[in-house]
Amino acid sequence: MRPGESAVAVGNLDRWVELFAPVDGVTLRRMFGGLGVFRRGIMFALVSDDILYLKADDANLAAFKAEGSGPFVYDGMGKPHAMPYWRVPDRLLDEPEEFRDWALAAFAVAERTRTAKPKKKPARKAAKAVR
Repeated sequence: MRPGESAVAVGNLDRWVELFAPVDGVTLRRMFGGLGVFRRGIMFALVSDDILYLKADDANLAAFKAEGSGPFVYDGMGKPHAMPYWRVPDRLLDEPEEFRDWALAAFAVAERTRTAKPKKKPARKAAKAVR
């Protein structure tokens, strides 16, 4: 392990690879001391402190709340900030088919809520001097 890498992200990488195996096209990237989980270049899940969170919105949030899950919260400048990622119920870690459904629902949220980067406008030609 290199300095600055998270032991959790490195040590349990195989666990997360195996868990997401039923979801086609998933890649994992180390980031911010944890892992970002991507599909088609879109982040839809994250792992922090060995806890998995999936992206949620009004379409799937009720399922997380019904399971007693909570949002991912980080400390930013001394204040807690909640993100639209919710803790995966532990029982899903042993239910591959149901986990796959939840993961695909989270990906659908990420795809739907994705903000497209604005296209750069071409540079204007310099105005000619008027004489």
